[in-house]
Amino acid sequence: MSFDVSVKFLRKGSTAVVIALALLASSCQVRPLYSESTGVARNLAAISYSPAGSRVGQQVRNRLIFLTSGGAGEPARADYDVQLTVASYVTGVLLVESSDTARAGQIVVNGDYTMRRVSDGQVLRTGHRSATSLVDFPVQEFAKLRAIRDAENRAARELAELIRTDLAIALGR
Repeated sequence: MSFDVSVKFLRKGSTAVVIALALLASSCQVRPLYSESTGVARNLAAISYSPAGSRVGQQVRNRLIFLTSGGAGEPARADYDVQLTVASYVTGVLLVESSDTARAGQIVVNGDYTMRRVSDGQVLRTGHRSATSLVDFPVQEFAKLRAIRDAENRAARELAELIRTDLAIALGR
């Protein structure tokens, strides 16, 4: 008898759970981030960026301008302004025991940004993002410098992608 009562209770309880989930799902809105109707692409193209302070910062800035404007460059009159600070560093992660020299390493590029609306100065988004790129250190010094530069460029491109996504999400709200 008690088994029959508990089965009936579970059936009634599962109906309530299904109804609650249906109500919760109906309140969600899913729409493409970069669709024409949201205006995100237009708003992304109206962003200007602060001058860069380093070569890696310039790589991130250039990539952001390309990604947000679709290759058209910075706008003549921006609606939004992004203050961008980029720093990078190199660390060795695989040391050769006999000489204490690194054979492999990682390049970490950090970016801090603040997006403001130009019309009223309101801060729309602040954030910190980081990108890491692995690198092998060759024995030749010039090849090592070139490998580090290539890894910095890869990390800078990845960082720009992350920041662009953050900006698009902020503008999509």
